[in-house]
Amino acid sequence: MENLPVEQRVTITKKQHEFFLNQQKEIDLLKHQLAELQRMLFGAKSERFAPASEGQLSLSLDITVSEPQAEEVQDIAYQRKKVKKAPKKIPVRLPIPSHIPRVEIEIYPKEDIKHAKKIGESVTEVLEYKPGTFYVKKYIRYKYVLPLSPEKIVIGELPSLPIPRGNAGASLLAHIMVSKYVDHLPFHRQKKIFARQDIELSESTLNGWFSSSCKLLEPLYNVLREKVKQVDYLMADETPIPVLTKNKPGSAHKGYFWVYYDPLGGTACFDYHPSRGREGPNDFLKNFKGALQTDGYVAYDIYEKDPEVQLLGCLAHARRKLEHALDNDRQRAEYALKLIAELYSVERQARKENLSHQERKALRDKHARPVWDTLKQWMDQELYKVLPDSVIGKAMAYTHKLWPRLVGYLSDGRYEIDNNLVENRIRPTTLGRKNFLFAGSHKGAQRAAMMYSFLGSCKKNDVNPFAWLADVLARIPECKVSQLDELLPENWNPRQ
Repeated sequence: MENLPVEQRVTITKKQHEFFLNQQKEIDLLKHQLAELQRMLFGAKSERFAPASEGQLSLSLDITVSEPQAEEVQDIAYQRKKVKKAPKKIPVRLPIPSHIPRVEIEIYPKEDIKHAKKIGESVTEVLEYKPGTFYVKKYIRYKYVLPLSPEKIVIGELPSLPIPRGNAGASLLAHIMVSKYVDHLPFHRQKKIFARQDIELSESTLNGWFSSSCKLLEPLYNVLREKVKQVDYLMADETPIPVLTKNKPGSAHKGYFWVYYDPLGGTACFDYHPSRGREGPNDFLKNFKGALQTDGYVAYDIYEKDPEVQLLGCLAHARRKLEHALDNDRQRAEYALKLIAELYSVERQARKENLSHQERKALRDKHARPVWDTLKQWMDQELYKVLPDSVIGKAMAYTHKLWPRLVGYLSDGRYEIDNNLVENRIRPTTLGRKNFLFAGSHKGAQRAAMMYSFLGSCKKNDVNPFAWLADVLARIPECKVSQLDELLPENWNPRQ
């Protein structure tokens, strides 16, 4: 090397430097992928960032070796108050609710009590369980011949049934549907549960009942869809659902539930689409006007040019990417996460004080906006100091690109800082995928979307899903189209 000309030595050094840089980038990428895999398998699900205080959880590697010295001994005497231990808490058994029926069992002493005097009694209550009880409604319709019209026969009118000429009542249909979409019990498991009570039902029968019930509920679902489209502030997200199709024998098609949530009214609407393309939101939000809050998925970019739509971003997604970059560049990632933590503290204060929308906007203008300005100034300076392909580089570029959407929530106190509310509506579908694994067809996936819409709205409005569904299935056959809105969970009043 030393015998080579100076120019050649410099050229070799540059090549080596480029080679080492490329190797280092590849190593960093592999480390990040390994960290993400370990996070998925073993990591905590919480994304909350709690910065460590200075001086804690840190180790110094500056090791110096010195000769051992004799230790000095010093006697120190002090007094301290003896702390009294709190009395051990005795667990309290909660009483069994009074509305539960009681079966009294009287137990007398074995001794002869014929001439004894009763001085009291000791009551012990034990909660027992009896599996759900089936019963049959037997409609007996009497036939008569009118005296003035012997040729005319009259008969009592049969009330409308959810399934015409079917033998499943509204309460049974509601139980089957709630068991699947709230308790996540597939039909083949429900079949076994029924069999333990000597009720033999095939899966095809359960599927048929479910399909007929969904067909009955479709007009109500259309009312819910139109109601969600009419609001001026929506959150949107999507989640995959495996679907069995004839085009892919032996494997499942990857369809998507597109979820639209009204944060102010509490109504959620699931819409199924076979793909994750922009066709899904384009069809649903065709005439939408207002604020649309989403993550950074490119399918929503088309609304950037729509003057009738204001795109809002999700700070939780940006925070997630920065949190994943802690192992790559702790100093920069930690600084950004500290500022984001300050923004979320403002939101917690607003919720704690139960502020109105106007008061929340004023609080954000005073405390959150300066933090955003600081974060923007810092990111403008640091973005070009990091490698674009690094984890921290991608996290900062994501935040910088979506900046106008992320700060958009400051313009109105009604808007949320992130998209977490709609993500919470998606969680039941994740449990569903783990239990019934897939939808049997595209039509079946759309029916599932309808049920998730109804039952999610029940949960948000504190409505008993079984009571609501049993009542609606009994009433909807005779309900007028103009009165369907009254059957939505947020407007529902049970029939007396």
